[in-house]
Amino acid sequence: MLLDIFSKTNEFSAGLDSGISDSNSIIRPFIDIIPDYLIESFMAILPLLVILLVLQKISFKLKKKELRKLLTGFAFAFTGLLVFLIGVNAGFMDVGTSIGNNLALLDNKAYIIIIGFVLGVVTILAEPAVYVLTHQIEDVTSGYVKRKAVLIPLAIGVGFAVALSVIRVLVPAIQLWHYLLPGYIICLSMMFFIPKLFVGIAFDAGGVATGPMTATFILAFIQGAAHAFEGADLMVDGFGMIAMVAMTPIITLEVLGLVFAIKSKTKGVEKRDD
Repeated sequence: MLLDIFSKTNEFSAGLDSGISDSNSIIRPFIDIIPDYLIESFMAILPLLVILLVLQKISFKLKKKELRKLLTGFAFAFTGLLVFLIGVNAGFMDVGTSIGNNLALLDNKAYIIIIGFVLGVVTILAEPAVYVLTHQIEDVTSGYVKRKAVLIPLAIGVGFAVALSVIRVLVPAIQLWHYLLPGYIICLSMMFFIPKLFVGIAFDAGGVATGPMTATFILAFIQGAAHAFEGADLMVDGFGMIAMVAMTPIITLEVLGLVFAIKSKTKGVEKRDD
């Protein structure tokens, strides 16, 4: 926003080119981009590796067995990052763009809204960071807050975020701040009425929901819809979905916290903030 204030650029040109290959080979598009993303993955891991080796020399003084485990972890991280980038750039994002593009061209716009909601739900169920967070919440609270009790509202919140983003594409009069301003007013207001435990969980969940699955597939889906729908602006309406995904889980999990607080009072359980 500061960049927009100080920048003199008033117009942007947008284009969305599909990277879907015409090749009959399924594997070929993935093989072609390996050299580029091999270098990118190496450059991403290299600074962390250098810092580890420097600290090992200066202060860590780890035994060879422990250092070997860390280096093995870096090797797995490098391999995982490489496979992820190849999969995302060779097909995953293009599929999302294609789905959004084709659904936006249908006469019945209810399809894209419903499918957008479903995609938001199932994407969160596949998000690795969400899996880790929900298990940590259940472990730390000794089962008081069940994993499914967090996962279901989180998935529903993201589903609504994607559906609302689709509606913003279909109705150009709706701007991003029409969602974010009242949404964050609700988020901040509810902080004072729910247990502190759920405040932390809710805001962490908002960040976790905007993981690699959402930032690749769902963002491409929304951009494909904005590109295809006449009257929508790819630069304006094709972005902002991540902000919605970060906000709606906060609201749904704060509502969950409110439900827990009401149930605790009903059962006569003394409220504890610590």
